[in-house]
Amino acid sequence: MNAFYKLYCRCFQKVMYVAMFFLPWRVPEQISGEGSLAKLPAFAKKKGWKSALLVTDQGLMSLGMAQPIIDGFKAEGLNITVYDKVVPNPTITNIEEGLKLYNDNKCDVIIALGGGSPMDCAKGIGARVARPNKPIPKMKGILRVLRKLPPLVAIPTTSGTGSEATLAAVISNPDTHEKYPINDPVLIPHYAVMDPLLTVGLPKHITSTTGMDALTHAVEAYIGGENTSNTKKYAIEATQLVFKYLKRAYDDGQDKEARNQMQKASLLAGMAFTRAYVGYVHAIAHSLGGFYGVPHGLANAVILPHVLDAYGASAYKKLAQLADAVGIKGDSDEAKAKAFIRAIKDMNASMDIPTKIEGKWTIQDEDIPTMVERAAKEANPLYPVPVIWGKEELTKIYHEIM
Repeated sequence: MNAFYKLYCRCFQKVMYVAMFFLPWRVPEQISGEGSLAKLPAFAKKKGWKSALLVTDQGLMSLGMAQPIIDGFKAEGLNITVYDKVVPNPTITNIEEGLKLYNDNKCDVIIALGGGSPMDCAKGIGARVARPNKPIPKMKGILRVLRKLPPLVAIPTTSGTGSEATLAAVISNPDTHEKYPINDPVLIPHYAVMDPLLTVGLPKHITSTTGMDALTHAVEAYIGGENTSNTKKYAIEATQLVFKYLKRAYDDGQDKEARNQMQKASLLAGMAFTRAYVGYVHAIAHSLGGFYGVPHGLANAVILPHVLDAYGASAYKKLAQLADAVGIKGDSDEAKAKAFIRAIKDMNASMDIPTKIEGKWTIQDEDIPTMVERAAKEANPLYPVPVIWGKEELTKIYHEIM
C-alpha cells in the first residue's frame, strides 16, 4: 500500500480520536436483573410515553417473547404496535416498513427486542424519524444523522452484539449485496433492559457465535489505537468474562449466572468498541453478510484468529496484555500473544465453530475482489487497526477462510 495513504489514514484516525472527546456520548440507562423486562411497561408510563413501536423478528414472536411487553403496555393503557418482519442483516426495506408503522400509529418511543438485527433496524427507523428527508444510503459512514432520535429502548435476547450500547447500526442492501454501518452517537440507545432470563435456553450455536462476537468487539477495540482508559477497562473485563463464562453458558443453557455474566460482557464490549472502534475482522464479516447472509457472530468467530495471526508483531504487545488478563502464560509478548490466539481457536473448536466459511455460505472466487474493495473502504481510513492493510492482505484472509 502507498506509504502516503497509510500516513493519511493515521492522521485521519488521530483527528477522529481528538474529535471523539467533543461528541455527545451517553451510556444507556439500565433496567437490569432477573425479571427486569416486567418493569418496562410501568417505566414507560412513568416516562409519559403514549404509543410504542416494538421492533422484533418473527422467530421471537413465535416463541412468545414479545407477548409480555405487549400485554404489559396494554395493561398500563398504552398503545403498542409490532413490527416483526426484521430479517438477519436488516434491510432498508425493513427500516422503511417500520418507519411507516411508527408514523401511521403516532408512536413516540421505539423498543427493540432481539439480537443485533432488531436493534440495528430500530436504530435505522429512529434515524429516519429524525431525518425524514434523508434516505438510509445517505447516512452511511460517520456522523450523517446528527439529529435527536425518539426514545430508543434496547432489549437484548442474545449476549454478543453489544448493540444496546453502541453508536452503530449495520444495514444491508440486498440489491447491491452491500452491508454497511451508520455510525453516530445519536444512535446509542437511551435505555437498555438487561434481563438475563431472556437469554436462558438459547440454542447452542447462537450462544457460541454471539459470545464470540462479544469477544471480537473487546479484542478489536483493545488492540486498536484509539483507546481511552475506560475503553481499555471495558475491553479487558469483557474479555475476562467471555473466557470464564461463555463455555459454561454453551454447555448449560440454564446456567443463570453464566447467562448474566455473558450479558454483562456483551454490554461492556459494546461500550468499548463504540468509542474505540473495531478492525478488519468486522470489515470482512460485513462483506460476507452482505454477499451471502453469513450470520455476523459466526463470521467474526471464524475470521478473528486469522486476522490476529496476520497482524503479527504489530499486535503482540496488546494481545499479550489480554493474555495476562485471562491468565495465559508465556515467556515473551510474542509467546503470550500466540497462546492467546491459540486459546481463541480452541474455544471455537470446543463449541463446534468451524475454521472456514463453508456450507451454504461458500465464498465464490469471483466475488472476492468486490468484497475486498468494500472491506477496505469500510476500514480505511476509519478503523485504528494495529497495521494498515491494502487489498493484497485482505484478499489473503478471504482465501484463508474459504
